Amino acid sequence: MKYIFGPVNSRRLGLSLGIDLVPYKTCTLNCIYCECGETSNLTSRIDEYVPTDGVIAELSEYLSVRPTLDVLTFSGSGEPTLHSGIKRIITFLKESYSEYRVALLTNGTLFYNKDVRESVLGADIIIPSIDAISEGVFDKITRPISGIDVKTVINGLIELRKEYCGEIILEIFIVPGINDRRSEIEGIRDACLRIRPDRIHLNTLDRPGSEEWIEAATIDSLQEIKYNLAPLVVEIVGSQDAYKDHCKQADDIQCRASSVQHVHRHSVLNNDEIDVGLKEVSKAVLSTIERRPSTLNDLSIILGIEKPKLTESLQYLLINDKIEERSTKRGSFYRLKRVGFN
Repeated sequence: MKYIFGPVNSRRLGLSLGIDLVPYKTCTLNCIYCECGETSNLTSRIDEYVPTDGVIAELSEYLSVRPTLDVLTFSGSGEPTLHSGIKRIITFLKESYSEYRVALLTNGTLFYNKDVRESVLGADIIIPSIDAISEGVFDKITRPISGIDVKTVINGLIELRKEYCGEIILEIFIVPGINDRRSEIEGIRDACLRIRPDRIHLNTLDRPGSEEWIEAATIDSLQEIKYNLAPLVVEIVGSQDAYKDHCKQADDIQCRASSVQHVHRHSVLNNDEIDVGLKEVSKAVLSTIERRPSTLNDLSIILGIEKPKLTESLQYLLINDKIEERSTKRGSFYRLKRVGFN
């Protein structure tokens, strides 16, 4: 599959089938904490970056057996609202597979555009983000394309709330030393009161970001920030481990089927001497970590594949310089090795 991935064990949404509408790192922002790495195509141009018909065809094939899922999520390796066909895809999902919730993970930068707002009104859940209130902090964290500023983003979110009847979960990503000052948090709180989300997700680093120096906020500091955001309804996003039991209850057959369906878009594995089973596992691993850096344990949960087989695949990919490993407090993460990555 070129345009869908998973199911992914989402910390926020449960078992989620991902829908990726733009090529790798096509985005309006170049956030320092992005788990996908540096933005390679910084743009605000709305276009049909991947064929809408192709996305719908893949979704039809995958969902035709009504797999066990919690949500269908527009996410992946860039900003989904840049895709001109997103309204048509949402409409198709709600008309053909209404039993699934449809979620949109977005940086929220394009909601100043009425056409963009109108294109996503059919989603059940929209999760935009706001990480700063002062322009200097916003620029330092998000590194936006020219023409996007924090006031424009906030006003777009205010307008979205007026028009959208579904659930808005506003994410605030805390980067210690940059946006965790009391004055910044109070400004974010005031902006959130104007936006009127249903709730706030307070988040911090869980996977390696695009800048290696970023560290996760402590639970004590997140608790203090939560207190300072009152009277807003705030949830501190839990760790990946909190969802292990949930994902283990997912349909193993479906998870294994998805791992076989995944074909890495760059077709990097062509060695006929490699065991066929290892090739399929490696393709599944590459397709997953292309969009979401993962630990061995994450991959085992997401793909429904035993750890020894995954370990064999990861070692093969490391030796052949296709992936890289980065150690963090939560364990070793694997992600694609990209030309020019520092």
